[in-house]
Amino acid sequence: MYQHVAYDPKKANPTLIIPEAPAKITRKKKKPKEIAVVIPDNCTGCEACVSFCPVDCIELTPRDTSDGINVVIPNVQIRFDECIGCKICVHVCERMAWDAIEMWPTEQVEGFFEIKIHDKYEDAVAAHAEKMGT
Repeated sequence: MYQHVAYDPKKANPTLIIPEAPAKITRKKKKPKEIAVVIPDNCTGCEACVSFCPVDCIELTPRDTSDGINVVIPNVQIRFDECIGCKICVHVCERMAWDAIEMWPTEQVEGFFEIKIHDKYEDAVAAHAEKMGT
């Protein structure tokens, strides 16, 4: 009889849980149950998560330096409408950085940030174009 053992990435060899960067970028097919969220106070801006994202939805946070303040290490942000909820960034951050990325239920992300996560990326583009009047 087989016994099911829960996978614990913190006990695993780090080289086993860090995936290779994807060869092909894919689009999400449906709204994920969970979305990755960056905790800005924990993010060091190391960008370890950026190269592992299979849909390339993680980027450096743009900074307004018009007031003369220059941020040396900006943190990252996730484009929620493009996130597929794969959790790769969470595992990379746990192993290589500071636990700065968490998975939140999609409804919680929508409520907290007062946004609408679309089922498909193309729907998000159409909604944005409609909002902008183009």
